Amino acid sequence: MDITTILGLVLGLGGILLGATLEGLPLSTIIQPTAAMIVFGGTFGATLLQFPLGFVMKSLKLIPRIFFSKGGDPGPVIRKIQDLSKTSRKEGLLKLEAHLEDPEIKADPFFARGVRMVMDGTEITKVREALEVEAHYIEEEEGVAFKVYESAGGYAPTIGILGAVLGLIHVMSNMGDPNKLAEGIATAFVATVYGVGSANLVYLPIGGKLKLKARTEGKIREIIVDGLVGIGQGENPGMIEERLLGFLNEAERVKYEQTYRKGK
Repeated sequence: MDITTILGLVLGLGGILLGATLEGLPLSTIIQPTAAMIVFGGTFGATLLQFPLGFVMKSLKLIPRIFFSKGGDPGPVIRKIQDLSKTSRKEGLLKLEAHLEDPEIKADPFFARGVRMVMDGTEITKVREALEVEAHYIEEEEGVAFKVYESAGGYAPTIGILGAVLGLIHVMSNMGDPNKLAEGIATAFVATVYGVGSANLVYLPIGGKLKLKARTEGKIREIIVDGLVGIGQGENPGMIEERLLGFLNEAERVKYEQTYRKGK
């Protein structure tokens, strides 16, 4: 579980709602179905107009990533490659087949496909080329999905302003009716709040966090490719491990040392 996502939502939304309450603003006044329909419907429609439905659905499926740190730690992957390299070194490439049932490898199609290619004796340059092409395709596909949220974050404030203008038109056309006048003003301001708030508290932060997580997962794929190529070339397991540690930042390296090398 990514605790920063939960904290961000609670502090962001909670702070605004609490501040509004302390100012004496009833929360019921910011619940405007008409404004919500204009802003969220308009934003979703504009996003669908820009992107194919497949990319929009892909972006929705990525939402769980902001709550769960899937693939966030490269340490276990390096350790798993170490196990593979030791098995290959002592027993041969064919013995790597037993590792395909490992939950960590089985859960990652990219990792499992690479292990199979090395195990089958595929020419190592072709292994690297095939995995790098697949990794590039994954990054390109996910990159478009992230842009869906960035685009929604750009459209929402503008649609909110559009809702405000519509509300003011409603106000101007009902100057003689105090009830409709108040309703129109409320819709106008709430639409702006919905537009700016959803963009800066939801769409843009989601897109940014997904992009950061994608970079980490991209680094892990690079580690997998480099490690499997080293195994295919018959390199020493220690040399492979040291080279892969070069992908880690200082905090990740310290964690790896404490978790897997402590006491050696």
